[in-house]
Amino acid sequence: MLNKKYKIDNFKVIGKMFYKERAIDKALDFYNKAYNTKTGKKDIELLLDMALIYDEIGEQELAKKKYREILSIDPKDERAYYGLAIIYDNKQEYEEAIKYYEKAIEINSNYNRAYFFLAGAYDEIGQKGKAIHFYKKVLSMNNKDFWAWNNLGAIYDELGQCELALKAFEESLRIDTYHYKALFNKAVVLVKLGRIEEGIEYYKLSIEENSNYPYSYLNLGVIYIEKQEYKKAIDVISEGIENNLDAGFLYYNRACCYAKIHELSRALEDLREAVKIYPRFIEYIEEDEELEDVVKQKEYKELVRLYQKPN
Repeated sequence: MLNKKYKIDNFKVIGKMFYKERAIDKALDFYNKAYNTKTGKKDIELLLDMALIYDEIGEQELAKKKYREILSIDPKDERAYYGLAIIYDNKQEYEEAIKYYEKAIEINSNYNRAYFFLAGAYDEIGQKGKAIHFYKKVLSMNNKDFWAWNNLGAIYDELGQCELALKAFEESLRIDTYHYKALFNKAVVLVKLGRIEEGIEYYKLSIEENSNYPYSYLNLGVIYIEKQEYKKAIDVISEGIENNLDAGFLYYNRACCYAKIHELSRALEDLREAVKIYPRFIEYIEEDEELEDVVKQKEYKELVRLYQKPN
């Protein structure tokens, strides 16, 4: 018995060593050797490690099989239910994910991450009230959870409850003062509340923290467009394009600015880039009053012929 116990433990230790070194194939090889010993199929910790690896490498069916093997041994193992929930969540099968998150919570009422992702799943299917309830549950357990505050704020913002959203984003920024997403989200809400200049400053801070998030440039540019400060908008959006070459909507919005100041050739060049990235922009261009003069250009007709799919 001692030799058999030593054998499985040895395989598990070697497997874990290879996993830490990110040699996944070798790790699985040794985990499978451990699994195929006499006691391996009943070793819950081994099965859990195998399930996590299978999920990580995209072998979700094998991962689910291992989680279910765990549950056949111990129907009260909340980690297996949580693992199954994560798989379904990642596949956007939210109803199924919710079922398993709730089962994990039924077994362990303090399962913080299960509450967190359960809130996210309810958010995804439009049940905002339940999402708020479960994010608040997470925060009652740990009020320093940056993403719980941030996600809660995003839901309040979506529901038009801007003051509550602002408070939530401010809480997230107390935890991580320089996180670009919280800075961005606070800017969005400040603008909705009519605090435009403060919003501008927070968009600028968000850009400082992450120059590769194109929506900060977009929203800041839109503010300047609405203020009819087109050259400022062009400067901001141009910086955004330099840092996000594949953000077609930035080219589109800069084209609108160029059209406003009657630089039609530049507008056309930006539309060409926008459509190259996302051909369906043509549908919007045709309806956009700001681009009427550009659409009349001969070069625009050539652009349409090049990218528009035939009926």
